[in-house]
Amino acid sequence: MPRLPGLDLLRSIAIVWVMFFHTFVIGGLGPDWQWLTRYGWMGVDIFFVLSGFLIGSQWLRALRRGEPPALRDFYWRRAWRILPAFWLVLAVYLAVPGLREARGLEAWWQFATFTLNLLIDYGQNQAFSHAWSLCVEEHFYLLFPLIAIGLSRRARSAHIAAICAALVLGGIALRAGVWLHDDATQPPRPWFIEDLYYPTWARLDGLLAGVMLATLHVYRPALWARLQARSTLLLLGGLALVSVALWLFSDRTGLTANAVGWPLLSAGFGLVVLAATTMRRALPGVGWLAAISYSLYLSHKLAMHAVHEWLTPALPLQGLALFPVYAAVILAVGAALHYAVERPGLRLRDRLGALVGAGPQDRRAPG
Repeated sequence: MPRLPGLDLLRSIAIVWVMFFHTFVIGGLGPDWQWLTRYGWMGVDIFFVLSGFLIGSQWLRALRRGEPPALRDFYWRRAWRILPAFWLVLAVYLAVPGLREARGLEAWWQFATFTLNLLIDYGQNQAFSHAWSLCVEEHFYLLFPLIAIGLSRRARSAHIAAICAALVLGGIALRAGVWLHDDATQPPRPWFIEDLYYPTWARLDGLLAGVMLATLHVYRPALWARLQARSTLLLLGGLALVSVALWLFSDRTGLTANAVGWPLLSAGFGLVVLAATTMRRALPGVGWLAAISYSLYLSHKLAMHAVHEWLTPALPLQGLALFPVYAAVILAVGAALHYAVERPGLRLRDRLGALVGAGPQDRRAPG
């Protein structure tokens, strides 16, 4: 799928929103900016919908054409896309404790096996905890192709619709059950984070919304085109659903928000993503920010903490006057990681892939 300016815009909004949210590690931006930072965690849900749509479209398009599944090629390409920058940032976290935004760090093998979001002791080990969303993504990359291959051989449209409905309703029931249990027993740990917010099985709604969009895009192109023709209406509807979710999540750890808020939020972002696919004009700088968003996500807490601890005490600035300093350093570190590690890794992937038969010359390989 070619790069779409609208999806780049959403990716840029998502990463900036997440970084605003994570300013809590340096004390936040103050009460006047709480409206901007409070809900920044929702940027991750935008990423989930985008991942579901893009990866889903790649796989479903290939399967619909009847092409042989290229699992090896897909995993090869995903590994080189994710791991080099991730491993470098993890090495920094392990080797330089002074750069960590929090003292405690989980064991390296939880990051290496992408089980952090299932095993974390958040009360003690909060450093690099934002890697939880990478764990969810990796689980999706691992399992979705296998599920898609299986369903493409047996399932009909009604079966797929039933599975999607079961996943949504099952997620509501699961989260509600976990919330009621933990609220009643009050375990002496941050159970909202560990049992509801981080685990993959509780956070499938965004990925599912993206995959449902991909299914519509690939298997119902005429309907997809008709919906795109109503992109403004879809955008307004999506923003309305997101607004309702914002209202529900005013009590972020409450039962109602965690039971039904997630599918509602994901549906809203799904409509926004669909509307964004019609955008044809790129805004200045948005494509670049979207391109480095992964490196920014990995490194922004390190950069933020370094500025807070080492640079700002030496500057005659206070409050929001420091914002350009934080922004410049965070962007510089993210860009350095992107250009020095992420992009060379992709070039090496393609060169090695040409030798082992898993490179870009194999058009069957999504990702």
